[in-house]
Amino acid sequence: MRPVRGGAPRTRFTLPEDLYAAAPPEARGLARDEVRLLFAGPSGVRHAVFRSLGDFLRPGDLLVVNTSGTLPAAVDAVRSGQVVGVHFSTELDHDLWVVELRSPGGPLLDGRPGELLRLPAGATLTLDAPHVPGGRLWRARVGVEGGVAQYLARVGRPIRYGYVPRTWPLTDYQTVFALDPGSAEMPSAARPFTEALVTRLVSRGVLFAPLLLHTGVSSPEAGEPPYAERFHVPATTAALVNWVRAQGGRIIAVGTTAVRALESAVVDGAVTSASGWTSLVLGPAHPASVVDGVISGLHTPEASHLLLLEAVVGPSLVQQAYDAAVERRYLWHEFGDVSLLLKR
Repeated sequence: MRPVRGGAPRTRFTLPEDLYAAAPPEARGLARDEVRLLFAGPSGVRHAVFRSLGDFLRPGDLLVVNTSGTLPAAVDAVRSGQVVGVHFSTELDHDLWVVELRSPGGPLLDGRPGELLRLPAGATLTLDAPHVPGGRLWRARVGVEGGVAQYLARVGRPIRYGYVPRTWPLTDYQTVFALDPGSAEMPSAARPFTEALVTRLVSRGVLFAPLLLHTGVSSPEAGEPPYAERFHVPATTAALVNWVRAQGGRIIAVGTTAVRALESAVVDGAVTSASGWTSLVLGPAHPASVVDGVISGLHTPEASHLLLLEAVVGPSLVQQAYDAAVERRYLWHEFGDVSLLLKR
């Protein structure tokens, strides 16, 4: 389950650190759907508020949403007498997980096979072997009574990075579509959606279809392509996507996770029901074949997510959008503003 490298994104920009969203919009006096929306498409760039999303959609458009819920996937551990962070990334088996060890300054790369770490409430973590080269991610055995997800629900907290200086409740990291907990980090493109907004969109003839992809840790310092992730595209979603395409409607993925899952289910130009692990990395050698647009948060320079966006709408449009986002001082990361990129 190594990542498939798709090259470097062509989009280039400099991101000032004061554009990192340090807190949920609610802490800034905004509702979830009052974050800014940057639209970029064939007609140019426009600036709006997310709750006006319907102004950019047509009856018959299909929004594909990820129903994965966010785990409280960060815990403290004692390692050789020192407290370190453990980020639970991906479940491989009931007690075998991919994990990342962290210090306040970033990932710890000096793990050793067989190393034992003490977790809260009497649990243990034993490093098994590197999950991929580089030493950042490890396969590890978790010694805990009951399931690991239940354990994390008791003692864990949401993963956060240095640009978010304090811990926020897990509810701030859940989307309105979350049904099946399993993501190490929030599928954040869907965060601005509210039940009221979804209702308004449906009343305008916009369609919704669910799929599932559990996200692993992204580690913003690493600049790595995404690793294999578990996904499921239901038969009903596959059928609806194919029908909408046949009617001339647009397929718009809510988040890069939805793009990855949906494109992983394409066989001979049509979407099929699919489940399992995907190592798909979209890029110049593997452009998107069914997705016409993406609702996405704003990604850091050289992130593999930019390569995915380019594979959907083209590098020129992504560059245009990000130039406008920096110029207009949009906010980045999971609590930030959102873009809607459409190729038609």
